[in-house]
Amino acid sequence: MRRLAASLAIVLVTSTLAVPAEAGGCPQVRVPGAEYAEVTCLDDLTTVGGRTNPADYAGLTHSALPQPKPVSGIQVDGYFPDSSRTNANNGWNHDSQFVLRLPQQWNGGLVVAGSPGVRAQYANDRAISDDVLAKGYAYAATDKGNTGAEFFRDGTKPGDAIVEWNRRMTELTRAARKAVTRHYHRAPREVVAAGISNGGYLVRWQLENHPELYTRGVDLEGTLWTADGPNLLSFLPPAIRGYEQQDPSLIEKAGFDPRSSFLWNYHYTVYWKLTQRIYTAELDPTYTGTEGAYDYSARPQAQQAVRRIELTGRIGKPLTTIHGTFDSLLPITQDSDAYATMVRRAGRERLFRYQRVEAGNHVDGLVDAYPDRLVPLVPLLRKAI
Repeated sequence: MRRLAASLAIVLVTSTLAVPAEAGGCPQVRVPGAEYAEVTCLDDLTTVGGRTNPADYAGLTHSALPQPKPVSGIQVDGYFPDSSRTNANNGWNHDSQFVLRLPQQWNGGLVVAGSPGVRAQYANDRAISDDVLAKGYAYAATDKGNTGAEFFRDGTKPGDAIVEWNRRMTELTRAARKAVTRHYHRAPREVVAAGISNGGYLVRWQLENHPELYTRGVDLEGTLWTADGPNLLSFLPPAIRGYEQQDPSLIEKAGFDPRSSFLWNYHYTVYWKLTQRIYTAELDPTYTGTEGAYDYSARPQAQQAVRRIELTGRIGKPLTTIHGTFDSLLPITQDSDAYATMVRRAGRERLFRYQRVEAGNHVDGLVDAYPDRLVPLVPLLRKAI
């Protein structure tokens, strides 16, 4: 964790303590509901000179993404009450960590994000925070309440950890709206939900279940959960079998674009088996077989757990979805294509803008390895926000 000399002052506060409006030259910022918070005045809030953790966002962007210019303002790092301890950022060993950044030159907007994958609260700093801060937006992000490859240990019932993801995004949005209003002495004119992968799932869920909190949303390849399928428990096992049996046709039938086959070895090694294993542990913990042998259609207990977190397509505010055709973790045909159909069937097509990007993959970090074969998606995400 980097803590730069550029900071002007640090104020330690909790939600239960009365703190002077000005301490050490840095204004107090209270985040409602937070158990603990540190308020830091910085000459630069971006990943170049600010307070962040590069390990959180490693591999999510490509090297040609423009470097940000300094943005001065106030950063609040803290956490909401929680009993789990998977997130070690800031040395706290405490989950439900958040970051709130308040630029000195504010444009009246707020962007709220949840972390992709099972990463922590700084995961979107390079892809989203740097750019929106430069445009004058305030920015807030949550770690979703549990992190890491053993996130499934949080909770007692199947699906509890993911249910918490949605609750933590709602919690942070409500708190950030109030904190921003108090700090700038006026309410934000717009509140944008934005996210990548699991963070994109949060955007969709929020616009379906709490549209009153947002003016619009942008998701990049948001994870699709539906109890009847498709979902990653239904398409990853046949892809794993196809790779292990050296049968590309099984991978293609699972929904993966055959033109993305040059990515399959990497994704099998890094993503497919691990992803299948940890989400089975979360949603179907009694399963004891191999990843490739899993049959979601024969696991009613898993379907019941997924029903707790599933999407419906009934968005209540405008949503932009961006997805690449070469996505080799969440194949577009089994994810955003399916979600677009759900939105239409729900009668919400007028609120939905869908951008299919030829040769876009799930993470932009691979663009550096295949610059002539992959198209970066983060610049499109930034533009949409």
